[in-house]
Parts: sequence; C-alpha cells; structure tokens
Amino acid sequence: MTAAPSFSPSATAEIRQAIVDIAPAMVAAAPIGLLYGALATAKGMDVVDVLLASGLIFAGGAQLAAVQIWSYPVPIVALLISTLLINARYILMSASLAPKVAHLPLLGRILGFHVLADENWAMSERRAGGGRISAPYFFGMGTVFWINWMSFSLIGALTGPSIGDPTRYGADFAFTAMFIALTAGFARSRTSVLVIVAAAGAAAAAHLTIGAPWHVLAGALTGIVVAAVLGGETETAA
Repeated sequence: MTAAPSFSPSATAEIRQAIVDIAPAMVAAAPIGLLYGALATAKGMDVVDVLLASGLIFAGGAQLAAVQIWSYPVPIVALLISTLLINARYILMSASLAPKVAHLPLLGRILGFHVLADENWAMSERRAGGGRISAPYFFGMGTVFWINWMSFSLIGALTGPSIGDPTRYGADFAFTAMFIALTAGFARSRTSVLVIVAAAGAAAAAHLTIGAPWHVLAGALTGIVVAAVLGGETETAA
C-alpha cells in the first residue's frame, strides 16, 4: 500500500508563510470581489458566468472595467481596448518575476503566472529580494488568493441584490489602500522613490487629462523609462 504524499515541514512552513503574507490582500480583495459579483449579476450575468470569469480571467481591475461598460449589444472593441490597457502591466510584472522563478517547473510557472496579481507579485518580489522563491510559497500564495477572489465574487453574485452598492461603505478604496501599502514597501532607495513618484505623477496626469484606463499604461511606461535612465546613471557613476 502506497503512503499518501505529504508536504515536508519546510514546504508546509513556506505555504503557511505565503498565506500569512497574502492575508491582508485577501481581506482587501473581499469587498472588491463582492462588488464585482453584484455588478455583474445586475448587468445580466448569471452566477456561473461570474464564477467562470473570476476563475479564468482573474483580473479584478479589468473585470470591473468590463462589467461597467457591459451593455447589449456587447461593445467588443471597447472591452478589448480597456482590458488590454489595464492588463498590460502583467507583461511587465511577469517579465520582472520570470528570472526569479526560473528554477520552478515550466507547467507550475504557467499556472503560477495565471494566478498572478498585483499583490502576490509584490510579495514574491519582496521574497526574492531576501532569498529564493520556493514552489510552495509561489504556488501556495497564488492559489489561496485565486480561491479568495472566486469565493467573494460568487458571494457577491448570490447576494448582490441584498448588498446594495458596496461603494457607499468605501469598499472601492480597499484595493487603492492595499496598492499604496505595497508600493511603500518598495521605496527602499533614492532610485526606487524617484521611480514611484514619476510613475504616480504620470498616472495622475493621464487620469486627469485623458481618463481611464490610459493612466495605467502611462504610469507603467513612465516608471520603466525612469528606472532605465536612473539605472544607467548609477552604472556610469560606478
């Protein structure tokens, strides 16, 4: 009789640490998931549609943007452009994290990047700064965050009519507050502070002049350019 496989103590500890690290983000994501589920059902999506969207797309900002402009007939072009711009940041996030998880199995990396979000990306980058990212940590964090998002989207879809508008409770600010906290954790040097300030300034200017979702792309591209310029100056000075 073959014994059932079990995690080694170190793997169990890594999963436990991943859950502890991502727990605040899970709390912040809960009201956003409820909001998405409620808005989606109000626009005519059924519970199965909501669950499939959250499980297969797993992109809170893009899902909210899509459901807010959803109408009949479906505005395909507007949906494609808005979700492409909002999710373009995942290309940059994946590129920055790829060499730090290159030692993990290919299939595992593919699944891990599917459940990549701003929060578990930031936590993984922070872990990489202090050591090696393990498979239990990377996959465990992504999995529990994915399940959390699907669960609260489902609850929102089921209870949407009785919840009302969650934004009246300030639920729409939960992600913003979490992003501010995550960004502050990266401000550890003069270069990183300047990159953050430049990206924030560009995003704010684009939001005020052009509007959403262009501010996401403007902030990301500005951050890349400033980081590249300052990085080159540092190497030259060295």
